[in-house]
Amino acid sequence: MLESLKKQVCEANLELVRAGLVLMTWGNASAIDRGKEAVVIKPSGVPYKQMRPEDMVVVDYAGRVIEGDYKPSVDTPTHLVLYETWPEIGAVVHTHSHCATCWAQACTPIPCLGTTHADFANGEVPLTDCLTAQEVADGYETNIGRCIVRRFQGMDPLHCPGVLSANHAPFAWGKTLGDAVQNAIILEEIAKMALDTRIINAQQPPINQYLVDKHFNRKHGRDAYYGQGRK
Repeated sequence: MLESLKKQVCEANLELVRAGLVLMTWGNASAIDRGKEAVVIKPSGVPYKQMRPEDMVVVDYAGRVIEGDYKPSVDTPTHLVLYETWPEIGAVVHTHSHCATCWAQACTPIPCLGTTHADFANGEVPLTDCLTAQEVADGYETNIGRCIVRRFQGMDPLHCPGVLSANHAPFAWGKTLGDAVQNAIILEEIAKMALDTRIINAQQPPINQYLVDKHFNRKHGRDAYYGQGRK
């Protein structure tokens, strides 16, 4: 079932390792087939070196295993909340990449300090609220997803395809698996840039919104002109 998607999800997970975003088993990628009402995700705790497409786990929208010999990632409920809430996304990536995780642990959103960041997001990379003791005790992973969704209320998730889960680590997403992996890579890079910029100048403010809008819209807006487009 979903053999092609399993290959894509397996390759996306391996790409996170190659990109230096994942150590040990600290991360996962998933993709959804909305026609089949199923999600394919990495198995929990399986070393990346031995992962194969057939090891990927297929779950339904309630997180029940449809196919697979392993348990799905413990973060599956978080992914499912995002898929349920945002029909425009097709893939989700979670890592504990170093710099983005440092911002998350510092409970500080990543400020938009330059145009590289603005090419990715129309403003700061937001930080979620901290989970309450009750949210941690009852439905922890599901509540991480709900907390992300609350933070994005009134926002387009594709205008900032990533978030910092407070005290935890980053999540990223996209229309496709390729987009989601790329967004996770970019999120880590702009986290590094912001950290180093503030080391050089601790008082450096975010750039003006008109410059943010220019860079974001020329790449992602209705009249975007970045790239070759269609002939």
